[in-house]
Amino acid sequence: MRVLLVSTYELGHQPLHVASPAAALRAAGHEARCLDLSVDPWDYALERWAEAVAFSVPMHTAMRLAVRAARPLRRRRPELPVCLYGLYAAMKSDTVVGAVADRVIAGEYEPGLVGWADEPAGVPSTGVRAPVQLGRHAFVVPARELLPPLERYAHLAVAGEERPVGYVEASHGCVHRCRHCPVPVVYDGRIRIVEEDVLLADIAQLVAMGARHITFGDPDFLNGRRHSLRVVRAMHERFPRLTFDCTAKVEHILENRQLWPELAACGCLFVVSAFESVNDDILERLDKGHVTREAVEALELLRGHGIEVRPSFLPFTPWTTLDDVVELLDFVAENRLIGSVDAVQYAIRLLVPEGSLLLEPAGSLPGLGAYDAELLTYTWRSPDPRVDALQRRIAALAEAGAAAGEPVSTTYLKIRTAALAAAERAGRPLAIPAGSTEGRPRLTEPWFC
Repeated sequence: MRVLLVSTYELGHQPLHVASPAAALRAAGHEARCLDLSVDPWDYALERWAEAVAFSVPMHTAMRLAVRAARPLRRRRPELPVCLYGLYAAMKSDTVVGAVADRVIAGEYEPGLVGWADEPAGVPSTGVRAPVQLGRHAFVVPARELLPPLERYAHLAVAGEERPVGYVEASHGCVHRCRHCPVPVVYDGRIRIVEEDVLLADIAQLVAMGARHITFGDPDFLNGRRHSLRVVRAMHERFPRLTFDCTAKVEHILENRQLWPELAACGCLFVVSAFESVNDDILERLDKGHVTREAVEALELLRGHGIEVRPSFLPFTPWTTLDDVVELLDFVAENRLIGSVDAVQYAIRLLVPEGSLLLEPAGSLPGLGAYDAELLTYTWRSPDPRVDALQRRIAALAEAGAAAGEPVSTTYLKIRTAALAAAERAGRPLAIPAGSTEGRPRLTEPWFC
């Protein structure tokens, strides 16, 4: 079978989630080619070549873009088998997805994709819905040679230069069940490990392609801390100048405080951590497993070892007040995080896809509206219309700031002014501490899900 694997968005990284299944398909005797719509236009020659097309949907934005790309494909070639695979394949509307795809595969998708490609031509589809697949299987070193070069993707900005970045995952899933997160809907508190030899071989080929920094994109790098530590040690021994970043929950940062000196020595530059809110009641509703004072403790712990934190936030939820937004912005300034937060983070609004744990029990989410099949989320409104208006205003400021290339501190101050005005609070002068805005290690793609 000639299978075209399509990525629409993978946080600005070279898409692992087409390189990995491409290798699995080739190992099973199929032909595979890849297309990344985040950097290249639709390739009609590849469309004509393909006997089946599979779209990677590892996040909400990717799912929306995949549906958008699949619609005209379905009109042009209605006979062509189409599959959606990845984390968000389990969170879909049959009305939308059923019109563009014959199959969806969530969880550990490689065996399912190979099985789909193995089906004889002309066999009727068994239907869009498929069970989540979490069986353990052997991974294959991703087929990176089928993808555009690393130079076309996000770079690490540090020390006045930009360095090519490779993206890998040491594990899939998460042992936690944060209620707003899509991962527990699929993995339900379980993880699956990528074998150390496969992972290190992938890192080696990324280095050969020019990578000078590695992003470990696991939902939480410390879910399988022994495995992760073995990988980091081996990576550092083989490539001592290679740096890396990873993602970890606040509680895992604190629980594993003994690991950070070694991780820092092995090249950890920064950690992405989902702080989400500075309202402890909201953190409890989300089942985040930490409170605000612990986020500060984690921040100080990592900085003590020379590791910066790049927190992610969820400022707008059905429980958010105008004062909550102001307090979050004050928290960022007080903890010298202005230079560590992309402005888009201040505008993030809660997504409630199908299957979200926030929908349990029924009626527990205030302001819940109808399901929007185009946006692939349930709609909701704040009890205070001024909160929704502020979210739109902050989103516009963040977008304009990014388009103009203005310093992050400039956009931050504009957003803070807007939040103070909305809350009808006097704006006291803000002295931004020296060294708190520029020069922090970061990726050049302002990421969001």
